[in-house]
Amino acid sequence: MFRRRSDDAAASATVLEKQDETTQARDPQAKKGRPTPKRSEAEANRRNRVTVPKDRKEAARQGRERMRVEREKQRQALMNGDERHLPARDKGPVRKFARDYVDSRWSLAEFFLPAAVVILVLSIVKVPTLQMLSTLLFLLFFVFVILDFVRLGFGLRKQLTERFAGQNTRGAVAYGIMRTLQMRRLRLPKPQVRRGEKP
Repeated sequence: MFRRRSDDAAASATVLEKQDETTQARDPQAKKGRPTPKRSEAEANRRNRVTVPKDRKEAARQGRERMRVEREKQRQALMNGDERHLPARDKGPVRKFARDYVDSRWSLAEFFLPAAVVILVLSIVKVPTLQMLSTLLFLLFFVFVILDFVRLGFGLRKQLTERFAGQNTRGAVAYGIMRTLQMRRLRLPKPQVRRGEKP
């Protein structure tokens, strides 16, 4: 019982020491870079910051509203490419380059879904010749898509190692390849480069 209190006191003391160290990291004689706020302003800011509602329903409503605003910011960022509000998986110059590299090229993989629908329709028709043709077309298209993936993956990896030497590019190639599977007009974030344009 008494042991626990002494442990808590020791822990709080170490936290205070760490805070003192971090605050003392700045040279005491150096300027802060901002004017010292008046006492009334500081107290008003503190009161404004700590506005936790007492009602649980109100707190939940505020949380939902914050989430809605964040989702709307992310949606707008996905449409216009604003880096500040993009989801974590799309952020950073490496991911942006991977997107631009993919979007500036034609690829067979982006036509995979329409081609799969056509092949499926051909396979349903009760004509043996068309069914065999649909199976052959599917196999050929699948092989060409795999070859296209390999070509794009090697090209993207080479460009990433040249442009971002020493930076973490892990997962960027897979990210780019997965983007090619989506039709260009359905890709999110929206393409920021035209076809044939250098990223």
